[in-house]
Amino acid sequence: MHLRYDSRAMRRVREAREFGRVAVLLGGESSEREISLLTGNAVLAALQRRGVDAHAFDPKERELARLIEEKFARVWIALHGPGGEDGTLQGALEFLGVPYTGSGVMGSAIGMDKLVTKRLALAIGVATADFLVLRGPADFDAAVEQLGLPLIVKPATQGSSVGMSKVTHAPELAAAYAAAAALDETVFAEPWITGAEYTVGILQDQALPSIRIETPRTFYDYQAKYFRDDTRYHCPSGLSVMAEEHIANLALAAFGAVGASGWGRADFMMDETGRPLLLEVNTIPGMTDHSLVPMAARARGIDFEELVWQVLETSFARVRS
Repeated sequence: MHLRYDSRAMRRVREAREFGRVAVLLGGESSEREISLLTGNAVLAALQRRGVDAHAFDPKERELARLIEEKFARVWIALHGPGGEDGTLQGALEFLGVPYTGSGVMGSAIGMDKLVTKRLALAIGVATADFLVLRGPADFDAAVEQLGLPLIVKPATQGSSVGMSKVTHAPELAAAYAAAAALDETVFAEPWITGAEYTVGILQDQALPSIRIETPRTFYDYQAKYFRDDTRYHCPSGLSVMAEEHIANLALAAFGAVGASGWGRADFMMDETGRPLLLEVNTIPGMTDHSLVPMAARARGIDFEELVWQVLETSFARVRS
């Protein structure tokens, strides 16, 4: 038995019992375990409040084969970072024949890789910031020359801004590179963009209202995303009707380019001309009290319980055959 993706199988679920026994996969072993536990517990509580037979399942503590032994009908994936968000888990669930929420193996793997995402986005006409892959100290001078200062250094496959550093002076590049390379062998640099940051949530392949983010920190980093109370979120974002439609179309195009499906988020920075530049596609966004997709869903009239329910509905697009 294996799974195939069939968007035609997506359907609205009226009764909680139609979902069967649901495992909320949370925790895991990535650098984002802390956030995954917050996301997963929030999702679990929301599903249970709606009457779904949902249970926590931490792959760090239990073998995935237990999903079959314990007769789970489907999985709500609340794992962030490598091992949960990069296609590895999705492949294991495909092998086991257990339907799951969100993107499949390919979309998850590509979406987790910021560099591949940028290259695919550029291929379909979605603009991104300039970039240069850093293979070591020999590339530092070229990065400064081509991208200018300040710049930002990123690992290719981490989420939640983990491993990212702003570089204002050239001597700081070595430490920034080391911090990123400790998490991923692929590291790249981009010019520092000073424009506004926007994010567009996607639910059942439809764009949600955009959110404009303001943070007093150097950039919208791990602390600003999940724990700071001085990060400000604007939804509606203040974009004109035309600009809102444009950024929604860019988000959906980028989502499709990486092969993502079901639900997720696309993040953008505005350049000095007001042009949106794609930062990344996130196939399993956070679902904490600071998170963006729940905020955008509320602006559309979808409360947290209904949002979690609709994400679970995306598991029906994974069809056993």
